[in-house]
Amino acid sequence: MSKIKPIPEREPAHDIFRRRHHPLDVFFSPRTVALIGATESEGSVGRTILRNLIGNPFGGVVFPINPKRSSVLGIKAYPSIAQVPERIDLAVIATPAQTVPGIIRECVQAGARGAIIISAGFKEAGAAGVELERQILAEARRGKMRIIGPNCLGVMSPLTGLNATFAGTMARPGNVGFISQSGALCTAILDWSLQEMVGFSAFVSIGSMLDVNWGDLIGYLGEDPRTQSIVLYMESIGDARSFISAAREVALTKPIIVIKAGRTKAAAKAAASHTGALTGSDEVLHAAFRRSGVLRVNSIADLFYMAEVLAKQPRPKGPRLTIVTNAGGPAVLATDALILTGGALAELAPETIQALNQILPPHWSHGNPIDILGDASAERYAQAVEIAAKDPNSDGLLAVLAPQAMTDPTQTAERLKGLARLDGKPLLASWMGGADVAAGVTILNRAGVPTFSYPDTAVRAFNYMWRYSYNLRSLYETPVLAAEEGIDRAAAERLIQKARKSGRTLLTEVESKQLLAAYALPTVETRIAKNEAEAVEIAAEIGYPAVLKLHSETITHKSDVGGVQLNLANAAAVRRAYRAIEKKVKGGDFLGVTVQPMIARDGYELILGSSPDPEFGPVLLFGTGGTLVEVFQDRALGLPPLTTTLARRMMEQTKIFTALKGVRGKGPIDLAALEQLLVRFSRLVVEQRWIKEIDINPLLVSEDRQIALDARVVVHGKEVREEDLPKLAIRPYPAQYVSRSALKDGTPVTIRPIRPEDEPLMVRFHQALSDQSVYLRFFQPLKLSQRVAHERLTRICFIDYDREMALVVERKDPDTETRDLLGAARLTKIEGTEEAEFSILIADPYQRQGLGTELLRRLIRIGRDEHLKKIRADILPDNTAMQRVCKKLGFKIRREVGDPLVSAELEI
Repeated sequence: MSKIKPIPEREPAHDIFRRRHHPLDVFFSPRTVALIGATESEGSVGRTILRNLIGNPFGGVVFPINPKRSSVLGIKAYPSIAQVPERIDLAVIATPAQTVPGIIRECVQAGARGAIIISAGFKEAGAAGVELERQILAEARRGKMRIIGPNCLGVMSPLTGLNATFAGTMARPGNVGFISQSGALCTAILDWSLQEMVGFSAFVSIGSMLDVNWGDLIGYLGEDPRTQSIVLYMESIGDARSFISAAREVALTKPIIVIKAGRTKAAAKAAASHTGALTGSDEVLHAAFRRSGVLRVNSIADLFYMAEVLAKQPRPKGPRLTIVTNAGGPAVLATDALILTGGALAELAPETIQALNQILPPHWSHGNPIDILGDASAERYAQAVEIAAKDPNSDGLLAVLAPQAMTDPTQTAERLKGLARLDGKPLLASWMGGADVAAGVTILNRAGVPTFSYPDTAVRAFNYMWRYSYNLRSLYETPVLAAEEGIDRAAAERLIQKARKSGRTLLTEVESKQLLAAYALPTVETRIAKNEAEAVEIAAEIGYPAVLKLHSETITHKSDVGGVQLNLANAAAVRRAYRAIEKKVKGGDFLGVTVQPMIARDGYELILGSSPDPEFGPVLLFGTGGTLVEVFQDRALGLPPLTTTLARRMMEQTKIFTALKGVRGKGPIDLAALEQLLVRFSRLVVEQRWIKEIDINPLLVSEDRQIALDARVVVHGKEVREEDLPKLAIRPYPAQYVSRSALKDGTPVTIRPIRPEDEPLMVRFHQALSDQSVYLRFFQPLKLSQRVAHERLTRICFIDYDREMALVVERKDPDTETRDLLGAARLTKIEGTEEAEFSILIADPYQRQGLGTELLRRLIRIGRDEHLKKIRADILPDNTAMQRVCKKLGFKIRREVGDPLVSAELEI
């Protein structure tokens, strides 16, 4: 595999004139480094790190710290960091664990901005180690020092020359950012990378993540123009929200590829709920990777294969692969590998077959794989690939070459390199063999065509590619706005709190269905009968056949104790059923029965549920329901909140989805309505945080209806505090910032956070902007086609509310109900700081109506809510209106000599 070339830097418009230092820069380009624990002891960590620091020039100065020696390896040493004559940027600590809190205190007092703690013996050693970590973090926070580790190999920055590790050698420079929790694995991968000529922009052993975590480093490398892809070796997720937030932001522009080691126990293995028993942390983690656009692979080699492939070739739009080969056997193996791992052979279009007939011998395969026969010349090979590339049914190509007497691997590669950049389709190659194909492999790699020794490996890479593309497209496909009508949050809250105040954690079936109804989720009519006579009376009113179920505040699964009686045809049957349930369930567990109509099971039984994961908080489940739900185990997991697009993607992961589209004479169900149902269920889980577990099983769906036949809800008990409730892994829509307002002329408007569903409205908004307004906002002219491109608007509308907050001003026409956006404002946190930048843009017809002032006032309020310390913006000198608004609200306006921009800053 060849070294990946860097791509040119791309900067956002607001950052053209200024660059800012990132707090994590100190770990990769420090000017001064203190090694605390430097020693001359042969084979020691302190000696190895010092040799690495001084043996790899990084443009800075190294200060050994050793209270017992005046010099180490011939370099003047100092007894403490306080006595170093220069201010230290980065401290590398390799001393016993119990000494580290005091050392961090000294580093903070000396003004150090970062520390790498190599030492072990912290939380992995038990309670005493946990306490040491608490002390270290408390000391670091006093000086805003960032820490990598403890218990790590260290950090390499091959591009600057820094080697602050105890590894045996230095990594090659390149454009892959590598982060690992395992120091031992770091050294193994380092050895492998030197042999494979893989280079790195950063090589980080993250250790136990006391401070700097996955999200911090992903965010940092995402902004680094020299890093083209990010690969991770993960053992634990740590701060799940931080990871997902950073990954969702960066995955749009750079591939993030992860291998996750280990399989942990199911998070709710002992839970009574079906959903709780089915969710497990690794399965949830896999769902989180999909939701954040991260590609998960299963081997270390695949980590770097995929980093190369995704850097060199476009992502396929789907799973259909075309194989061109000069040997039948390898193509058959490739086909098996393709189909068995989820891909598909492209069906050749008639015009493709006709074109191939013109250039290939009569005995070619006349299908896919395209076998061009063993005597294929380089010219025939290239022509076949070029024709196959134009096939509209194909999403990607694999060229397989087995060396044969009449085939020239080198000349064939020369002819193929001109096809290295196909429009929207990846081209992979498998040049099989050793020395005979080596020159051809080099030619293809240099041209940007990834090569593989075996075709099944190439196919595996293709399948990773299309799944990665599918997941990214799912995240940023514009959803349909979910219906708001019929949702009564207050009623749902009252139901839950009534049960909690009474000391119950289990809602009755009737309460559970009332809770669903509060979120416009359709339920079967269900009424309580406290005695036999009431059961008969209610059954007559509802109509036969009827169903009786146990009414209890304590029993979880009614069918397990004989508490369900179905298909009761008359009053006598109802009486017998009531007595049977009462006989089987005695004492305080029996509070009567519920009576409901017997619904014909002419559709499909689904399950829809949620239960908490210890790392990711509430997790959603969708799949095949009924009493055999654990047997079939046909389910998909997802993280709330959902959009209609994400709901569809969850459904598509299940086997039952094929039936839902229509099968064996049955028509399709209303999938759009089911999407809306899943979105409303997701909102219930997000907004009613006191819910611990919830199941709808079965959710009966058919061509003409969707209805919950049974529901079970468990809430958190009175002993649980609100601050201890499971935290959502993805911050939900911040509804607290939605409010009504009015323009100066009295026009009513709604000011609210932006949503993914706003993309069509944002297109119309940009159509109302003048060239002058565009220039003042973006500091350069931008064509309308650029501003409304889907790829750009995904960054505008599909935001992470933890990283930025965007407000829009919405006006609804009272006659046509048409919605339009009149203005937009954005507050974007500056990575690694307690500051944020703001921007405001008002449609030309609505300027000078007070919107700019109102939006900025609200952004300031949001900044305070988000615990920011400063809000700032860069403004063009010609934009006097924006400068006046800033002055009115207390911003300091200044312009340095020679600076093309005016700066506005507000301490909050």
